[in-house]
Amino acid sequence: MPEYVEETGQPHSIQGAPTSTTGFLGPTHSGPLILPAAPLTSLVEFEEIYGGPAAMQFEDASQTPNVMWHAARAFFENGGTHLYVSRVFRPGTSCNSDGRRPTAADYAGNFDSTTNRQTGLKAFEDVDEISVVAAPGITANFQVNSADAKSVINLLIAHAEQMRYRIAVLDSGDGQGPDEVRAFRSNFDSSYAALYYPWVTIHDPLTGSVLNLPPSGFVAGIYARNDLARGVSKAPANEVINLATGLETILDDTQQEILNPLGINTLRFFEGRGYRVWGARTISSDPEWKYVAIRRYFAYLEHSIDNGTQWVVFEPNGEDLWENVRQIVSDFLFNEWSSGALMGSKPDEAYFVKCDRSTMTQHDIDNGRLIILIGVAPLHPAEFVIFRIGQWTADHKVKRR
Repeated sequence: MPEYVEETGQPHSIQGAPTSTTGFLGPTHSGPLILPAAPLTSLVEFEEIYGGPAAMQFEDASQTPNVMWHAARAFFENGGTHLYVSRVFRPGTSCNSDGRRPTAADYAGNFDSTTNRQTGLKAFEDVDEISVVAAPGITANFQVNSADAKSVINLLIAHAEQMRYRIAVLDSGDGQGPDEVRAFRSNFDSSYAALYYPWVTIHDPLTGSVLNLPPSGFVAGIYARNDLARGVSKAPANEVINLATGLETILDDTQQEILNPLGINTLRFFEGRGYRVWGARTISSDPEWKYVAIRRYFAYLEHSIDNGTQWVVFEPNGEDLWENVRQIVSDFLFNEWSSGALMGSKPDEAYFVKCDRSTMTQHDIDNGRLIILIGVAPLHPAEFVIFRIGQWTADHKVKRR
């Protein structure tokens, strides 16, 4: 009896890319200078590899708080789940596992052609899942170390722009007043970075005293918490800052109104509501990319679609392929619209997908280029709530039809 074999292919689909895996770089007590194969998922794992909370003792400086440990603690306590750590180490002349205080060059890292290993910020280039990067502590003792701090911030911004699908969370300097942070902010311009101010005050579990810390560890954790609870399209703001017992500078509404339009995201205290992130803007001068949620959501969409369409490489570049691509991208965007991430009362008001001869010339086709044109209408965050209240007199009569 003859046998019949039928081959069926698995339908292609697009899965959402990770949005909250974070990369921190900075000095720690111990640990490898190369990136581990898997992210950390708890503070216990951080301590096993990179050491505990004891103060850092650099060879050429007095003891300083172990900001990386505190940042990791703040990250996990605020909802972070996956953290890569790139240890930055500058060897000293004595036997001191802390060395000398790292410089911008140490944070930049390098590529060892002999071992094919990367250090510093370069180590994050090979980890596709990272979507948030920060260097907690680089703005500590800012008046003395401002040049290095600005250099490292520029490295973070350039890295995020190069990698396309991630954002840099930037710290203001310690001890900065509103005027000083405005001057600091004026040095940078990018839709791939967001600046937070002021530093967060906590109860130091090591010493029992109060301690001011850079906000990036807390904020990165809040990004993750927000993404898991509401999705990346929701602005990571109006969120409680866990562990906070105070702020280095208490801001009022007037100062907020000055700082917010400049792209300085403030941390605020509200009576009965606690300490909260109260800003959601990038440091971009481009009004189309001024919101953190818009930048991160587009990064998520682009990353997801990029990953989910890799199967088309070397497929016959014709009508069947174009129809297949249009379908899977449309299905993905339909799910985004259905979940409330896009504007519009119906799908064709929320997005469009084109992949045909209107997006490609014959020259493109002959040279193996498949071009997809996608447009989406994202939701923008509501930053201000405006009430219009009118007074009605006692003898006011409502006209009836």
